[in-house]
Amino acid sequence: MMLTRRKFLGLAAAATATGTVPGCSSVLPEPDVQAAGFGQDATGTVQVWCRAATQTGLTDLVKKFNASQDRLTVELTPVLDAQYVTKLATAIRGRSVPDLVDIDDINSMLFIYRDAFTDLTEPLRALDYADKLSPGHLRLATKDDRVFGVPYLADNSMFWFNTELCDRAEVDPSEAITSFDSLLAAARKLRKLGDDIYAWSFPANSPGALGFVVQPMIWAADTDLIKGPVGEQSGDIAGNDVVRQMLELHRQLWVDGLVPRANFSDDASRWGSDFRAGQIGIFPSNYAVVVSGSDEAFHQKVTPRLLSGPNGGAAFFDGGDNMCIPRGARNASGAWEFVRFALDLPQQIELPAGGYTPVRSDAATPEFAEKFPLATLPLERISEGYAPTTLSYNLLYNQPDGPWLQMFRRAVFDGELEAAMTEAQQNFDRILAQGQA
Repeated sequence: MMLTRRKFLGLAAAATATGTVPGCSSVLPEPDVQAAGFGQDATGTVQVWCRAATQTGLTDLVKKFNASQDRLTVELTPVLDAQYVTKLATAIRGRSVPDLVDIDDINSMLFIYRDAFTDLTEPLRALDYADKLSPGHLRLATKDDRVFGVPYLADNSMFWFNTELCDRAEVDPSEAITSFDSLLAAARKLRKLGDDIYAWSFPANSPGALGFVVQPMIWAADTDLIKGPVGEQSGDIAGNDVVRQMLELHRQLWVDGLVPRANFSDDASRWGSDFRAGQIGIFPSNYAVVVSGSDEAFHQKVTPRLLSGPNGGAAFFDGGDNMCIPRGARNASGAWEFVRFALDLPQQIELPAGGYTPVRSDAATPEFAEKFPLATLPLERISEGYAPTTLSYNLLYNQPDGPWLQMFRRAVFDGELEAAMTEAQQNFDRILAQGQA
C-alpha cells in the first residue's frame, strides 16, 4: 500500500518549482561536500541552530559530542519555532548563517526550493545505513532527486488505546482500526463504561496538534487535502470522500457525546491529561504526551496502533527534525561530522528517553524493544510515515484562523460539512497559489 501512497502523495517531493521565503537569498556559496576528508577530523566551532520545541533532543547530544573529542566544539542556539523561518531567512540575507540547522522537517522545503541548503546527496549515499533512514523525513528534504537534509529525530502520531478500559468494554484495538465504522463501534462500547469515561479525545482548538493526529486518517486511504507537485498545487477537499468521512466520524463522536465537551476549547495546553488520568479509551497523540508524561504503571495499560482510514490502511505523521547545512556555512565539514554522530545508533536508540523516536529503522533491536517497548511501532512500520510536501503548511494547518481548523470546527461542531469543505477548498487554493507565486 505504501508504494501506492508514495506514488500518489510523494509527487511534490520530486517536482521542480520556486517557493517564496521572505528575505531569503540563494547566492551564498555551497560547501564542497565531496572534498577529501569532508566530515572527518574537523576542528574549530560548529554553530547549530535548533528548534526550541525539540531543544531537549539536542542538548544532551551536544554535551555528549563535545565530551567525545577535544578538537571540535558544537555551540547550540535554540530558536523559538514561531520565529525560526524568519530568523533563518534574515541570516541568509545577511550572509551570516549557522553551520547547521536542526529544522522542523515540514519547513525544510521552504529553504530547499530557494537553493539555500547544501546538496548532501553524495555524503548521504556514503552512509552504510542510508536505506534505513526515515523515508518520510527524506521526502521532505528532496528536490529533483537530490537530498538537502537528513533526518535526526522523529515525532510521530499514533492511536493509543487504554487496554484496561478496552478489556472492560470488550474492545479489540486491532479490530477497532479496521474501519471508521469499527472505530465508532468501539467508541460507543467504551462510552458505556461510565459517565466519567469517554471514548476519545482530540484537541479541537489547536490547529497544529489537530492536524498532527487527524491528517494521517486521510493519508491512510492514499489521499491528501493537497494535490499536485509544488508549483502547481491546489486543494483536494471538495468532492474528496475520504475527507468527508473523516469529518463525519469526528462529527458523530461529538454529537453522540463520545468525547469530552472540553474538546471544543482544547488548545493542547493540557493535552493528554484526561488520557493519562485513565478517563479516555482511544487517544490519537504522540510518544511524548503519552509515555514521557506518565509512569511505568500507566505504560503497562497502553498499546499503540497506527492511525487508520475509512477502510483500514495505516499512516502516521512523520514529524520531527531534519538537519541541513546552509549554503555559506563556515564549518560544513564539522557540521557533517556532528550529523553523523547524531545518526549513530548509540545516540539514536536513546531518543525515546527524551520523548522522541529514532529515524533509523535498524534502531529497533531486541534490546531497544525491551527498553522502549512503546517506541518500536513507527520503526517497524517506518514506510507508513508521511507529511505533505508544500510551501504553505504553516498557513494552511498551523494558524488559528487557517482553513484547516476552520473547516474542522465548522463541520464537526456546526454540522455544516458541505459548506465547510467548499470554503476550505477555496481557501486552500488561494493560499497555495499565493505561496507558489
